Amino acid sequence: MPLYEIETNAHIMIAATDTPEAARSLAIEHYPQDEVIRVTKRPKQMWVISKSFLGLNGRAEPCEQARDCLAKAAGDKLHAIRLYMHETGADLHEAQRAIETNMSLGW
Repeated sequence: MPLYEIETNAHIMIAATDTPEAARSLAIEHYPQDEVIRVTKRPKQMWVISKSFLGLNGRAEPCEQARDCLAKAAGDKLHAIRLYMHETGADLHEAQRAIETNMSLGW
């Protein structure tokens, strides 16, 4: 089953559907307030996110401590940042970067 990238005014989604129309319908079903801008068939059977596009550039790697804080905070970013600062002694900027990086890496 092909993958389709659906871009709306607020989100970018990936859906495995048989047709682009089915992908569009799925996006509208789950995000009815969004306006679908485009639906594009992905050239391969995978979705790849460039780490450099996310600003990671090899400087940041997944961090077990940050992921543990995210789990304790039930995904609440601000609470996770506070926990990370408390548990590691990191300053606000370092904690925010660690937590947000790990969120973007698919915590």
